[in-house]
Amino acid sequence: MKSIIATAAIALMAFSINAQTAKEWKLDKSHASVRFSIDHFFTGVTGKFKKFDGTFNFDPANLKGSSASFTIDVTSVDTDEEDRDGHLQSEDFFNAAAHPNIVFKSTSIEKKGENQYIVNGDLTMRGTTKKVALPMTVKGVIDNPWKEGSLIMGIEMETTLDRTDYGVGTGSWAATSVVGDEVEIEISMELDGTKE
Repeated sequence: MKSIIATAAIALMAFSINAQTAKEWKLDKSHASVRFSIDHFFTGVTGKFKKFDGTFNFDPANLKGSSASFTIDVTSVDTDEEDRDGHLQSEDFFNAAAHPNIVFKSTSIEKKGENQYIVNGDLTMRGTTKKVALPMTVKGVIDNPWKEGSLIMGIEMETTLDRTDYGVGTGSWAATSVVGDEVEIEISMELDGTKE
């Protein structure tokens, strides 16, 4: 009986630890970027979103309590070409007037290797929500040399999305090969956390 009680107590403690929210990390927007690239005929076009925000709770020892979410302002798209940026915000592509944000919310985080993780979640763009799996690399965690009792963590996410899955590029833009279907996404983030 004592053995059963002890086993139950250990299991309950483990569940309690996993149920707790993992360490909170705050996004340092001055050292973060959301970039993309896509083919236009045979030439790659690159761009970025200048306005975004997010929340990140992460602890490798508590992945059940870890989570990530971010919001990207579609109107902040920047491809170094004003007319093209305006077109991307139009109904032909993102339709920013009706759908001003791209939103991601994680559902789980899995460990895949040394400093390698998969962030599973729901990505909503132009009113369409799809399940995605974002590969994430933890580049490192160090003491903040300018702030005692603080940590700095760097992460990177890279993936490829099919824009047509979200209806981005409607009408003739969806039917022709002027713009490629696959979009490469690169997200780099520096995050600040406190030592426990």
